[in-house]
Amino acid sequence: MTKTIYIAAALLIGTDGRTLLVRKRGTLAFMQPGGKIEATERPIDALARELLEELNLHIDPLQASYLGQFSAPAANEPGFEVKCELFQVSIAEAVEPAAEIEEVIWVDQSSHADLVLAPLTRDFILPIYLRASPKP
Repeated sequence: MTKTIYIAAALLIGTDGRTLLVRKRGTLAFMQPGGKIEATERPIDALARELLEELNLHIDPLQASYLGQFSAPAANEPGFEVKCELFQVSIAEAVEPAAEIEEVIWVDQSSHADLVLAPLTRDFILPIYLRASPKP
């Protein structure tokens, strides 16, 4: 039986139209920033907390657009599935890795082909981003 991890994640869009991916310390796969939803939290509040912890990024929850719920195998926890509440957030602020985040990278349509991607990012979130982003 598959165990489920409930997370909130962000499709962060910078002023240049690129989107941010993160890689946790000791892992290979890049994914959206975000994290686990605590039992007493709304998904958007969990996202705001996680972005502050992981990237020193303050967001206004009212500026986040809900994109839906998606599920995929967890990238770093074998036998687990992640169920993600996904929000799009546009930002102009700089971000810096904090907490368990080792690396951040901004990607666009042509700059992520060689990256190892988490299944959720690869199969659901980047396709949403790519459909919405302008073609070069």
